[in-house]
Amino acid sequence: GPVRLSGAGDSVAAALAVADPALDLAHPLKGPFRTVATGGEAAAAAAMTMARHAGLLPAFFMRPAAGGVEAECTDGDVAALLDPARLAIAARARLPVAASETAEIVAFRSPEEASDHVALVIGKRDANPPVVRLHSECLTGDVLGSLKCDCGPQLHAALHAMADAPWGVLLYLRQEGRGIGLVNKLRAYALQDQGYDTVDANLRLGFPVEARDFAIAGRMLDLLGIARIRLMTNNPEKVARLEKEGVEVVERIPLALPTNPHNEHYLATKRDRTGHQL
Repeated sequence: GPVRLSGAGDSVAAALAVADPALDLAHPLKGPFRTVATGGEAAAAAAMTMARHAGLLPAFFMRPAAGGVEAECTDGDVAALLDPARLAIAARARLPVAASETAEIVAFRSPEEASDHVALVIGKRDANPPVVRLHSECLTGDVLGSLKCDCGPQLHAALHAMADAPWGVLLYLRQEGRGIGLVNKLRAYALQDQGYDTVDANLRLGFPVEARDFAIAGRMLDLLGIARIRLMTNNPEKVARLEKEGVEVVERIPLALPTNPHNEHYLATKRDRTGHQL
């Protein structure tokens, strides 16, 4: 049935994409397009968030509701539903892994979210700040061994680095494709095959370049009683985003890995367009 989503003062959410005069008529979905503001930006952003969490392409057909609506919510309702403060520890257990036979896994869940985030604690906890790695879920890289990204090698290198430190914590965040989900990530891959880099592919699908919620990682660390960390990352933005969530990053530890012919362009895009220090 019809659902009405409104922001402050907005009756409907709408963002209009219109064809640019330079539109490639042979490949119309390649654009270029330009956006026209319609006054419903707050509600449109909330609708985008709902689409991402549902794993849907962010395309909406807007029309006035004929009669009553089946459900109504505001952008504030969406924000409250997805508030990381609702996250809690759901379960924990010992989990021997290749990098550490004494590791412990901790699962986190919020009441309405189907996805569970997990932390893998490696080594014996002491007073020193742990080595922490934020790793966003990547089915293609972590499980299938994709050569298009460096996610799988980064995951395993981080675990072994933690095993060599006094202790460490891997935060495995269920935010596939930088927060846009598996299906939309594969749609972005298809656009990359047409010549777009990872940044432009996301933008062309209607998603932001960075859609991950780092407040989730901050909440997980808080629930684990960890306030100071040594962050393993090549992305200075992660340091800034975690510190914004109240986590003190006492050191940034780089994670250097070799490239391959399939991910060279991907890594160059991370370096040149999203500020990664490679």
